[in-house]
Amino acid sequence: MEFLHTDKAPAALGPYSQAVEAGGFVYTSGQLGMIPDTGELAHSMACQTVQALENLSNVLKAGGLTLQDVVKTTCYLKDMEDFSLFNEIYAQYFGDHKPARSCFAVARLPKDAMVEIEAVAVKK
Repeated sequence: MEFLHTDKAPAALGPYSQAVEAGGFVYTSGQLGMIPDTGELAHSMACQTVQALENLSNVLKAGGLTLQDVVKTTCYLKDMEDFSLFNEIYAQYFGDHKPARSCFAVARLPKDAMVEIEAVAVKK
């Protein structure tokens, strides 16, 4: 088992790792739309979604992977009214690669974020 870390994504907000590699898989912790350099959330739902996906991509890169290696994502939205916008941006990042996905509206996310995305990727 290996704990992964990159400075190109926000540091964990608690006692956990950005990602863990185990048994040929990489399990990422949820990525918020936080800007790594400042620790501040991006200003809109669209910008937070882009930043969360960039953070996720950078965490995967720390394990030698890309979004194309993702087999499952779990996505949390503050407001399901943002589902269509979220899907538009998400689709731009994943393209024709369509991993399994769950998406939930939740009462509250850390730092009052609007979106959080976690993933499971497979090492080839």
